[in-house]
Amino acid sequence: MRPMKAMGAVNVMNATIRRRVIVSALTLSLAAPLAACGSGDQAAPEGKDHIGLLLPENKSTRYEKFDHRIISRRIAALCLECTVDYGNAQSSADTQRTQFEAMVKKGVKVIVLDPVDAAAAKSWVDSAARQGVQVIAYDRLAEGDVKAYVSYDNEKIGRLQGEGILAALGSRAATANVVMFNGSPDDPNAPSFKKGAHAALDGKVRKIVDEQDVPEWSEATAKKEMTDVINSRGPQGFDAVYSANDGMAGGIADALKSAGVKNVPVGGQDAELPALQRLLNDTQAFTIYKEVRPEAETAAEIAFRLLRGQSITSLTSTTADSKSKSGIPAKLFKATMVTKDNLKDTVVSDGVVRTDWLCTPALAAECASLGLK
Repeated sequence: MRPMKAMGAVNVMNATIRRRVIVSALTLSLAAPLAACGSGDQAAPEGKDHIGLLLPENKSTRYEKFDHRIISRRIAALCLECTVDYGNAQSSADTQRTQFEAMVKKGVKVIVLDPVDAAAAKSWVDSAARQGVQVIAYDRLAEGDVKAYVSYDNEKIGRLQGEGILAALGSRAATANVVMFNGSPDDPNAPSFKKGAHAALDGKVRKIVDEQDVPEWSEATAKKEMTDVINSRGPQGFDAVYSANDGMAGGIADALKSAGVKNVPVGGQDAELPALQRLLNDTQAFTIYKEVRPEAETAAEIAFRLLRGQSITSLTSTTADSKSKSGIPAKLFKATMVTKDNLKDTVVSDGVVRTDWLCTPALAAECASLGLK
């Protein structure tokens, strides 16, 4: 047996060792957070694994319901440690600038930007680029030193809209007078839609008898201006109305209905639910369907690759030019015209709209005739 005195000495020694181990562990645990709170070159930047997403407004249903959700989910699938910092400007360029600059200050190095005002964005996009921030212009081409652009071929969309007007007019096209309501002057896509529409309509219709750009794509403004056209030209003074989007088309349709004007084709864009319902009740001739998912998912993947320093060449099959930069790597998708006849095989089959939302009791007969259940 070991002597009792020796046993006591061993116990004292073991206790001393245990105390030293505990003190060392405590010292290390306290040192770790202190190191994390130390100088900037030791701590990871706050925005290191953050991707910024700035959308322009919430009047259109697509941004909150589709773009925001799809981009965020795709980034989450690509990068478990990534966070999406999101802001919606609610149609204010000043708000968007504040949101953008806050992300840059935080240390976010990749920002997906759908600009409220493309020209106004130039100064802050350029400033961010000088600080190593890579900006992806999304849906609308921002001015400035953007790294990539993801959208649709907007001039082709405008041409498709013009062709939709011609198809709706049929044999009346050559003698038809057309009214045009173009998009907001501060939206860089609007001139492209307008150019494409004119390329399709000019020389194919008798005359563009009234044309105006509508600030902020306002449905209320479009309705008022359409009412003014009816009052000045009379209900027989025009044969079709081009509307650059579905929101304005809704205001135009209301003005025509209030004045008792019928059989005047109205075109739109965005395949919004009210517009699809107007296709069913024959108060809108067509809309343009731009599938959001491929556009949004491509933007998300480009953002992730840029964040990780990877090539985006395989995702950008063409280039685009803005007023301030040429040769921007770009991915431009194709759109589809939707009419009453192909509604079932496009937006319904793609799951963009549920038939129980589309087919209200007032539209039950029209839905039944098209086999929509």
